[in-house]
Amino acid sequence: METTKILIGYAVYLPIALFLTYYVSKTLFKNSKIYMLDIFKGREEIAFATNKLFETGFYLLNIGFALMILQMNLYNDTYQLLVEKLSYKIGAFSIYLGVMLFINLYFFFRGKRKASQSPMVHQ
Repeated sequence: METTKILIGYAVYLPIALFLTYYVSKTLFKNSKIYMLDIFKGREEIAFATNKLFETGFYLLNIGFALMILQMNLYNDTYQLLVEKLSYKIGAFSIYLGVMLFINLYFFFRGKRKASQSPMVHQ
C-alpha cells in the first residue's frame, strides 16, 4: 500500500532531520560562546543573549527547511526506491546543515575580526 510507504518515509525522515538539526545546533552554539565573549569583549550577558538568538534562528531556518522538503511521492514505487529517496533527502538535508554551519562560522569569525579592528563604544 502506497500510503504505508509514505508514512514509513515520514517516520524515518522526520526524526533523523530533527536529530541532525539538534546535534549540529548544540555543537555549534556550545562552542560559539567563546567567540561571542571575545566579540563582545567579555560582556557575558549580551554575548550569551546574542548566541541564543543565533541558535533560535538556526533552529527556525533548519526545521523550517526540513519540513518544506518533507513531501515524498512514492506511488507505485518499491521499498528499494523508498530507501533511495530517503537517503537522497537525508543526504541533501545533511549537506544543507553543513552549509548552514559554515555560514554561521563565517559570521562568528567575521564578527571577531570586526571586533578586533575597531574599539567598541560603550554608552
